Amino acid sequence: MRVIASALHSTLCSLSSQKSDNPTTSTTIATTSASLSLEKPKGILQKHPQYSQTHTNISLQFKEKILCLEILGIDSSKALALNPSLHAASLHSIQAIISFLQSKGIHQKDLPRIFGMCPQILTSNIKSELNPVFSFLSSELRVPEHNFRKVINKCPRLLICSVRDQLKPALFYLHRLGFRDFEALAYHDPVLLASNVESTLKPKLEYLIGLGFTREDAIGMILRCPSLFTFSIENNFKPKVEYFLGEMKGKLEDLKEFPQYFTFNLDKRIKPRHLEVLQSGVEMPLPLLLKSTDQEFNEFRSGLFKVALLNDIYDVSIMSSIYLEH
Repeated sequence: MRVIASALHSTLCSLSSQKSDNPTTSTTIATTSASLSLEKPKGILQKHPQYSQTHTNISLQFKEKILCLEILGIDSSKALALNPSLHAASLHSIQAIISFLQSKGIHQKDLPRIFGMCPQILTSNIKSELNPVFSFLSSELRVPEHNFRKVINKCPRLLICSVRDQLKPALFYLHRLGFRDFEALAYHDPVLLASNVESTLKPKLEYLIGLGFTREDAIGMILRCPSLFTFSIENNFKPKVEYFLGEMKGKLEDLKEFPQYFTFNLDKRIKPRHLEVLQSGVEMPLPLLLKSTDQEFNEFRSGLFKVALLNDIYDVSIMSSIYLEH
């Protein structure tokens, strides 16, 4: 099925690039579109919000553009809505971008997700916008060409970022904070490079400092857990800090030692486990509370509960360390 879709896409794009004033070519395009419309694409076009059979003023090229996007696995209505420039883009220019990305190691099966997340790529300028991004990955982050695909799939948004105005300033800021492992930055946290320094990165750091951490401690937390830079202050930091300090009676020192606390879901992980431990009347270190699997958590909780009972009866507190080591 994938091979057929690829062939159809290539056929349509090839046909549309030929001269439209050639009677034979025009007939071939019309015949191709008609034959395709007898099958699945007919439903695609008829149901598409920007096309119906009554829209006689819509050009054949636009219909083919919708068809090609859908054959590629791209939601054309969403792509057109998020990137209005696609209305005027030619099939030839779209095919050129696809060919360019494939020349950089991007697979066809990657395209639906990449274009689905960032349809602006479909109308990017190859020379002034796309190529500089790959040069940046190679020269600044030392990413070999055969690993371009891995980085782009991790963060497609890199392809719509300006190297001069976005990627280089972000890299400079992160390097100044202490990020030295560019390989980890490229393969695991490339989204940080696509984050605005002034409106995204700095406010997160300042928020942590505002909680009472020293600047050095706050930076240390981010270096150990870079995903802190990706979390929303309002939707992640504030509710989790409020619960930790209020309900869990935790201390900032615990968060400094275990900043990964913010990576766990408040309602599905933090609250339920805290309440279970609270009801058991035992104490559990924050990493153990959240990082353990459900089975490990239940075993530890049960073991600690038994130790607590023994402590009350026999005052054998040394046994708790045995369970913790286990």
